[in-house]
Amino acid sequence: MNPRTPLRPLLALAAAVSLTGTAFALAPAGLAATPDPVGLNAPYEYLGWGSPQSPTAVMAATGVKQFTLAFMLSDGGCNPKWDGSRALTGGSDQSAINSIRAAGGDVVISFGGWSGAKLGEKCTSASALAGAYQKVINAYRLKAIDIDIEDTEVASATVRQRVIDALKIVKNNNPGIKEYVTFGTTPTGPDSAGVDLIKKGAKAGLALDGWTVMPFDFGGHSGSMGSVTVTAADGLKNAVASAYGYDSTTAYRHIGISSMNGKTDESDETVSVADFTTIANYAKAHHLARFTFWSVNRDRQCASGTPAGDACSGISQAPYAFTKIVAAYHG
Repeated sequence: MNPRTPLRPLLALAAAVSLTGTAFALAPAGLAATPDPVGLNAPYEYLGWGSPQSPTAVMAATGVKQFTLAFMLSDGGCNPKWDGSRALTGGSDQSAINSIRAAGGDVVISFGGWSGAKLGEKCTSASALAGAYQKVINAYRLKAIDIDIEDTEVASATVRQRVIDALKIVKNNNPGIKEYVTFGTTPTGPDSAGVDLIKKGAKAGLALDGWTVMPFDFGGHSGSMGSVTVTAADGLKNAVASAYGYDSTTAYRHIGISSMNGKTDESDETVSVADFTTIANYAKAHHLARFTFWSVNRDRQCASGTPAGDACSGISQAPYAFTKIVAAYHG
């Protein structure tokens, strides 16, 4: 993948009730509505970058109930900190998580990203890496984690294996936890590193909940971003089906899409609201395990004369247009 310098942060620089018409449709007495699995529809928000909005204000404006909070990194060793520098607990990040939960929501914490020191590289064994993941799980009583494996972390076969083995340990030690792995893709599906990651997972017997591709920053593509995303996701489905021996229906239920809203880092890429709707319809048709995007920070129109960046999409859009589409996805 190409670096997402302008729109994905450089961390060295940035320390049950539904309505039908007018009548309420209520669950039968004594039965609670089943909440969505944590991570199913949790858009990314980066609280240390890009003029982040108040998560509870986003919840009130969009109906979204979950966020994927980015990024948990290494403090220089095998120890997790927010952005590699902010304390794991007791600071503004914990306050934000507490407020989300108090408002009836929940969070996934994402490890990795493009920049900064990665735990997958700094922890020198699978057991140590699993221990670092576990510290965060315990600190926030997490029901789901996301490993956003990019750049040098995904490029190393040794690190890819370490991440898979660590996730297997975490899965065994935390029954019911959801695990997602997020990585780049070509227009037709995962590249060789992505395919190897999936094969390593299958060989290890890792029952991953969602292999998730980021279908943008292709370095060249043809067709709309909606159509190329569908092609890339189908390629992911095929890779997962081949590695795990799943049929197509089962494979679709073990993959996900993490798109990007508006203008990406590539001049020939713009994900419009119409493209995003195409992607959402694809996710619904195949009951994908995860549908998300980067990022809530950017889910607003830029001020006149301001280009797309870390705090706006670069396209004409209503506030939170993309977040609202994600919030309406229920598998």
